[in-house]
Amino acid sequence: LGGLDRFRFFAAFLVIAIHISPLSAISREADFFLTRVLARLAVPFFFLVTGYFVLGDRPEPARLRRFLLRTGLLYGLSIILYLPFGIYAGHYRELTAGGLFRMVFFDGTFYHLWYFPACLLGILLVLALKRCPYSFVPALAAGFLYLLGLAGDSYYGLTASVPFLKAFYEGFFRISSYTRNGLFFAPLFLVLGSWLASGKARPDPGRRLPALAGFVVSFALMTLEAYLLRSLGLPRHDSMYLFLAPSMFFLFRLLLSAGCRPAKRLRTVSSWIYVLHPALLIVLRAAAKPLHLTWLLVDRPFIQFLSVSAVTAGVSFAVSALLPKGSWILRSLAGNKAFPTGRKASSAPSAPPFGRRAWIELDRSALCHNVNYLKKLLPAGCRLMPAVKANAYGHGAVLISRELNRLGIDAFCVACAAEGVILRKHGVTGEILILGYTHPSQFPLLNRFRLTQTVVDASYGALLNASGRDFHVHVGIDTGMRRLGEPCENLDGLSGLWKLKHLRIDGVFSHLCTADGQTDREEAYVKKQISAFQSAVRRLEARGCPCPGIHLLSSFGLLRYPAPSAGYVRPGIALYGLLSTGADTAAWGGSLKPVLSLKARIAAVKHLKPGESAGYGLMHTAGKEETLAVLSIGYADGLPRSFSCGKGFVLLEGRRAPIAGRICMDQTLVDATGIPGVKAGGYAVLIGSWGEEEITACGWAEAAGTITNEILSRLGGRLERMYARDEEGK
Repeated sequence: LGGLDRFRFFAAFLVIAIHISPLSAISREADFFLTRVLARLAVPFFFLVTGYFVLGDRPEPARLRRFLLRTGLLYGLSIILYLPFGIYAGHYRELTAGGLFRMVFFDGTFYHLWYFPACLLGILLVLALKRCPYSFVPALAAGFLYLLGLAGDSYYGLTASVPFLKAFYEGFFRISSYTRNGLFFAPLFLVLGSWLASGKARPDPGRRLPALAGFVVSFALMTLEAYLLRSLGLPRHDSMYLFLAPSMFFLFRLLLSAGCRPAKRLRTVSSWIYVLHPALLIVLRAAAKPLHLTWLLVDRPFIQFLSVSAVTAGVSFAVSALLPKGSWILRSLAGNKAFPTGRKASSAPSAPPFGRRAWIELDRSALCHNVNYLKKLLPAGCRLMPAVKANAYGHGAVLISRELNRLGIDAFCVACAAEGVILRKHGVTGEILILGYTHPSQFPLLNRFRLTQTVVDASYGALLNASGRDFHVHVGIDTGMRRLGEPCENLDGLSGLWKLKHLRIDGVFSHLCTADGQTDREEAYVKKQISAFQSAVRRLEARGCPCPGIHLLSSFGLLRYPAPSAGYVRPGIALYGLLSTGADTAAWGGSLKPVLSLKARIAAVKHLKPGESAGYGLMHTAGKEETLAVLSIGYADGLPRSFSCGKGFVLLEGRRAPIAGRICMDQTLVDATGIPGVKAGGYAVLIGSWGEEEITACGWAEAAGTITNEILSRLGGRLERMYARDEEGK
């Protein structure tokens, strides 16, 4: 995402150009192009970045509140900074209560500070729009507001000729000087940035040429539009153009595909430049007179622009270096924390996050690899519908699903309504299918959160229909597992579901119960189930019951059997880089990459003398002088208690260390004897690699006598999930 960082830096200087008009003494036409066309890309870009990183990532409420608080705090500090300048310039003479309201909430207390109230108002408005159950509403509303603002900006000469429109805008201009605010201007670019973050525009060099062509064409049309409007004398102001939105869309996609390394320092410096440049411009102009340099620094706009840019950049770099811990406030200006891009390959795990007792790290690149591998196995026209039930097999359903959204996946399946509601509340888009039973008392949740319900049998379909609400459903067909679904033999019961007026049937599916089996009997049963399902679908369609969205295969079915024609495949454990056993996983070589690592903090280090015992029941006794590391993880976090007394291992400083004594609910003792560097505050790896050593979830499953699905899905809720940080520690 380094392309965004570099253009952000360039955009900050475009804002300076707007306020100085550096080419006005050289060529009015060139200056118009620079300040009224090219530079108009700057502020929408800031809003796009905010939408991409703040609204696109869809943070939890607490995180969003922190962002709004930081932006408000930065605005408040900027007001204080520019208060003396405003007083000196006479901006506050004869200021009324209405004028103060207009200045603080719309225009900004100094001319460039309008961005901050616009950003705050725009974000709040977009968040309100996103609460609507229909996903198209935010874009539709933001587009309408932009057109309304456009009519009061570059196209005002047309609307002013219509009496009722002129009266509307004249009334509005008593509240805000321009329509370039958070009500009309900001929402469109915030929504556009949010949509670009949804997975449709991931960094991809293959999209560079189409994005470049799109930008060149749309920007050329915007340039033509700007000159045409000027020649007709229509603009009241010129912040908004009809072709500005497509220009920004293609520009942003082009920057995403640039493939540059992130430039973290430029993010903060760009923000300082935006905030500080008017103050330094005033100081430079004031200093020019006693220095007898007015002829150079004031009368020559181009020299003035270069001087202000150089001084502001120098001060901004110095301030960002001197106040690194305070720079977090400045990130509010453009969005601003980039998405992690994966870890740099290393022989040692990434450093432990501050303050966490035990945590799960997810490898973003491994997840992407698995998605791409599984997509290659799909039949034509088929899509992935990942199983993210059981907290995405312990990985963290919200983190995994949002990343899958960004990878272009827009269908998921969960076990229950509560799991689907959590995903919706955290911004996951697309179809969410509930595979299990939902009690009638929770039927309203299906509509409110746009969840698709499985019809678990014919009587349940009647129950859904009797509620009087319209539901989107998938019909479950039992082809031999004898779990959920109407038996495939009961064709009358199945076809009757299509006659229920409140059911909108979007899919038909079954589940293979022996797809992981190796025996002839198990393989024969899989083929029998496939045949029964295909027969049921054909017979239903022959009765006039269309069967859209067919899906039958999950992880083992996709990997081991030729995929029949289908609308979806439901990968579960394979998506996370594993199969149920070590033997199954090994059979696929390096095709799949594990996504999850488990780590725990070392709370203390103890030293035992020969004969001393430790832990519950004194089950560990030192035969010599020993060092024990006390890990902040226990069986309540999912560590099997059967690993006690040396049956389980962890990695300390790249070496295997056996578990000593009984595993406790919240702590575990580990024999760290002879391992240098072990100290309180350090960490251990319980699943994952460190140097040449590795402990796998498959190894856990084998030692515990179970499958990886169970091991991972039982990892505790108090383990914090996060994506591993890249080499810059973002």
